[in-house]
Amino acid sequence: MVVANVVNIGADLAAMGEASKLLLGGPALVYTAILAVLSAGAMIFTSYRRYSSILKWLAVVLLAYVATAFVTHVDWGQALRSTLLPSFHFPAASIGMIVAILGTTISPYLFFWQASGEAEELKAVEEDRPLKQAPEQAPQQIWRIKADTYLGMGISNLVAFFIMLTAAATLHAAEKTNINSAAQAASALEPIAGSAAKLLFAVGILGTGLLAIPVLAGAAAYGLGEALRWPAGLERKPKEAVGFYAVIALSTLLGLGINLTPINPMDSLVISAIVNGVIAGPIMVIMMLLASNPKVMGEFTLSGRLKTTGWIATAVMLLAAVGLFVTLGK
Repeated sequence: MVVANVVNIGADLAAMGEASKLLLGGPALVYTAILAVLSAGAMIFTSYRRYSSILKWLAVVLLAYVATAFVTHVDWGQALRSTLLPSFHFPAASIGMIVAILGTTISPYLFFWQASGEAEELKAVEEDRPLKQAPEQAPQQIWRIKADTYLGMGISNLVAFFIMLTAAATLHAAEKTNINSAAQAASALEPIAGSAAKLLFAVGILGTGLLAIPVLAGAAAYGLGEALRWPAGLERKPKEAVGFYAVIALSTLLGLGINLTPINPMDSLVISAIVNGVIAGPIMVIMMLLASNPKVMGEFTLSGRLKTTGWIATAVMLLAAVGLFVTLGK
């Protein structure tokens, strides 16, 4: 997961640098370096509560992708038909892309970030207690978590749909299927859909990167720090969690270093997404077993409905990964 996150950080930084160049002019690599320093510095020197509120508001930028679809020429009837009645092809590339989409939707790093975020909230709010110790707080907290999850999943999947819709209606329809950079994708939109689409797409890339890099670096630090039993947490001062913050700084620095190599950032994004899709299945198995264990969860074990849907999702992730390996082996 840490390796995939570092590769993802590198690809996101490259995309942000190119988007900044499109919007402001100048050298993309300089913007990339500045954004890397700002992202890592904000995580290290800003408290969790302040930084999390910034990230929440930054998520509004994702709506730029939705707006992009409405300034392009989309055949909405065909789009809806193709969405509800898709055609299926199963060569290795298609299976790989399915695994990549699953890996960016149910990403392992989000498990660590979400769980660690809940733990950080517990420390930040003085009256909150672990639910096993204070079950009377459960109704309010579980309602909050449900609302957060359902709303977050709904909006993120809606944004993902509009990104794919825009690419299909413009780049794919114009047979521009060999995109090697985020700048190329945004620039390719201009002759097809106009300058507004190009600018909105560039703003979306920049905002998404600013939102994603802290999550990727933070999840790597939480996962590695907790596995090695280091003091971990964004509420801690840097001197109280040296290893934790070192992972954040190092993963961002390594991601920046990827931009000095000939590695294609678009390929990096797809590869890291496929890796996430492959490793998500085993992590979900462990998570389902833990969430169903009364010794771990007390009275808050999974309900029958959540257990059923959770195992179905886990099976889908595992089958997709197996399908990829089978297809590659032929």
